[in-house]
Amino acid sequence: MINYKTIYFFAPHGDETKKIKQDLSKLFDRLDIRTVESDKEADIIASIGGDGAFLQAVRRSNFRDDCVYLGIAADSNRHFYVDFHYQDIQALEEAFQKDDMDVRRYPTIEVKVNDNSPSYCLNEFTLRSSIVKTLKMDIYISDFFFEHFNGDGILVSTPTGSTGYNKSVGGAVVDPLIESMQVTELGSVNNNTYRTLGTSFLLNRQRPLTLLIDKNTDYYPVMSLDNEAISVQNTEKVELRLSKKHIQTLKLKDNTFWHKTQRNFL
Repeated sequence: MINYKTIYFFAPHGDETKKIKQDLSKLFDRLDIRTVESDKEADIIASIGGDGAFLQAVRRSNFRDDCVYLGIAADSNRHFYVDFHYQDIQALEEAFQKDDMDVRRYPTIEVKVNDNSPSYCLNEFTLRSSIVKTLKMDIYISDFFFEHFNGDGILVSTPTGSTGYNKSVGGAVVDPLIESMQVTELGSVNNNTYRTLGTSFLLNRQRPLTLLIDKNTDYYPVMSLDNEAISVQNTEKVELRLSKKHIQTLKLKDNTFWHKTQRNFL
């Protein structure tokens, strides 16, 4: 394992996680890993909380690909991005001492709205109508016009995000080793006037997706990246592609994506 020297704790709940942060700082001191006060200085960025806290830690630190992220749950619940639990702090220390961890790389999606700078997501991007009316848009794969969509919206997920909102609306669960983004329709209308594929599909890095919004129906769709909303007015075009940026995470060797999928759903 790489010789990590510094760690930053992302603890979004303040006073609730103060003692947990203190105990973890002492643990990493014993491992000769120094706690720092800025995520920019850290070799390890550790989130304290569930998957939501992990996603926030990645976003607030600007999707760094030159460090590793570590999820530590404050509760006893099972999570997808979080391998370790504060209630079993000894297991965390032993994993570092015995080098019983892997560094795994998760793909991200690059999202560009209109001509704004690109943003990124680790889980999913959603675009939905902001009014009680269906949303119409033209969908392009690369430069090829694929379909005219009419419905509630579109969801684009990473493989790790495929078990979340994507799965709940009928999308497939995708192995993270398959670097792709999955496009899933939300409440599509299929009749004699409108026709869509009607099922999820996967795109690789060489096939970007472009959504052109019909301004006559809803010029102000609701959009989100992971667990945060995007505030953009007059949305005309959204471009999505599988990014070259990866997130590196510290995971237990015997706790793969499929172990977690089985544990959470079966």
